[in-house]
Amino acid sequence: MQQSLVITITGHDRVGVVDEVTKVILASQGNVDASRMARLGGVFAMLMLVSVSEEQQGELETALEGLRQQDFDLSMRPTVRGTSKKFAGWHRYQLDVRGADHEGIIHQITHYLAQEGVSVETIDTGTEDAPFGGTRLFTMSAKLFAPPHLSLDDLLDELEAVGDQLNVDVGLALLGG
Repeated sequence: MQQSLVITITGHDRVGVVDEVTKVILASQGNVDASRMARLGGVFAMLMLVSVSEEQQGELETALEGLRQQDFDLSMRPTVRGTSKKFAGWHRYQLDVRGADHEGIIHQITHYLAQEGVSVETIDTGTEDAPFGGTRLFTMSAKLFAPPHLSLDDLLDELEAVGDQLNVDVGLALLGG
């Protein structure tokens, strides 16, 4: 029977990090089902959903523990694959936020979402240089699950109000599935 593990690994960024980690997973006959990987400052961070047979799980865990000797931080947590049944019938939305970077944007947006009972599936954020003016632009892209009673129009109206307070543009679209 296949087991699913959420594995996080962080370490100093260098060439070959992904190669080394995926080699360890493959050697234990594991498979990376989903992942997010990024260099954040001088650290490379990996977040992976890995499937492995029950028989190979111990071998995989032992092999990954060996990465600690290379100055990696490691966390493993068993999980169940798929979307939680809790969200059956909920609306799935794509949220996009863009504007001048300043403190508190992520907090204020997610605080409003939490108050409305909206669950965050994924969030990706970043900054980039504005084409003109030398300021930094903040970008955020998120996938959300909203309760069935919360309509797209109502959620968008409220998020736009939060965006106006933060001086950022907010977009929201209904996703299929």
